[in-house]
Amino acid sequence: MDYQNLAEELLNSLVNENASDLHIGSDRRPAIRVDGKLIFLENKNILKKEDVLGVLNVFIGPERVDKFIQEKEMDFSSTFKGIHQLRGNAFFQRGLPSIAIRLVPQAKTFEELNLPIILKDFARRKQGFFLVVGPVGQGKSTTLSTMINLVNKESTSHIITIEDPIEFVYKPDKSIIDQREIGVDTNDFLGALKSTFREDVNVILIGEMRDSATIGAAVTAAETGHLVLSTLHTNNASQTIDRIIDSFPADQQDQIRMQLASSLIGIFSQRLIPRITGGRVPAYELLINNNAIANLIREKRTHEIDTVIETSSREGMVDMNRCLIDLVGRGEITMESAYQHSINPKALEQMF
Repeated sequence: MDYQNLAEELLNSLVNENASDLHIGSDRRPAIRVDGKLIFLENKNILKKEDVLGVLNVFIGPERVDKFIQEKEMDFSSTFKGIHQLRGNAFFQRGLPSIAIRLVPQAKTFEELNLPIILKDFARRKQGFFLVVGPVGQGKSTTLSTMINLVNKESTSHIITIEDPIEFVYKPDKSIIDQREIGVDTNDFLGALKSTFREDVNVILIGEMRDSATIGAAVTAAETGHLVLSTLHTNNASQTIDRIIDSFPADQQDQIRMQLASSLIGIFSQRLIPRITGGRVPAYELLINNNAIANLIREKRTHEIDTVIETSSREGMVDMNRCLIDLVGRGEITMESAYQHSINPKALEQMF
């Protein structure tokens, strides 16, 4: 079988159908995800184990395929036709290889992505800790890339990204952008993050914070005059703060509370919801760290943060349920979708 041709056909389906993901597995037909729904490609044959490995070889080459077989899982990135950036993961299930490939969206503006313009204010900050959070596949990386593009366009900054793997490839404009990939340019997030203190950097993008040591270094970087952007797989702002604090041993939690209260500038939580007219639209919550929020963090009263967000719209904060109601009112999403994506559907019901 011509695996180069097969890989190109599958990627053409991914791009032409405006899909977000491509799934290639043994003993089944390939599938793509369109507007959140999986669709099997009925015009493609059921693939065997050797077919999946053959396609993977096209993406990463024979040496890395051998490494994948030994290690059983592997992240990778690639490009298609020199235009489309891909992020992939190869893994085994029931002893058979599978591949999941994400099509990284083309760079867009805040307006094109229907993101709140207030995010520009955070991208323009000279220092602080800003997080974009939410479940997997909800556009966190795209939002962060839009913020990085704004910095790149407007300021003469040194930007360093630490990613696993690299997703968006940036073209320097006014800024210098150095992109470091785990396993290729550096061994781990923590080592790369510590190195930034000696690299005359202004803005640091951390693809993912996986442990307390990395979180601690990120908070310290934000305290020492850097703008630090990163992600966590959490549902909302209050849960994010609890997750950060709980990742530390008990005897270190008071210290991280104090650091977080002073360095955090905001948390943006987002979901991508099916739009009535097709495609998806973001619903979001925005926490802005002010004196009230900082005091709640210091005083171990994070359970009160949701109430502060709900009552602080005049300061620019956005409550997720209020955002969902607005989307329903504008005819963007259905009421059913609003309930499905609400973190607190009982409170949402009382607001309608």
